[in-house]
Amino acid sequence: MEIKTKSEGARLTIAVSGRVDTVTAPELEAALKFGEATCVVLDLENVPYMSSAGLRLLLSAHKTMIGKGGEFQIANVQPTVREVLDITGFSDILNLV
Repeated sequence: MEIKTKSEGARLTIAVSGRVDTVTAPELEAALKFGEATCVVLDLENVPYMSSAGLRLLLSAHKTMIGKGGEFQIANVQPTVREVLDITGFSDILNLV
């Protein structure tokens, strides 16, 4: 898995490439440090698979940003990952753009 971050003022974009599963989830969790950002965009364009470990991270990040009055967006979700989000009901909770 590869993670790239880009900060533009109060907006932080985190682009992830590769599978998000129990092996790689700790690496993504370590990268989900938002600092002073009020808007965080997680770009999943290059994520073909996400396990329940990844789903847990998405929900945790969402709750963290809402708790600090910010916004957490998930962008460019691939169809296979979108299907998992839909089946689990996460697509109703998370802000998919």
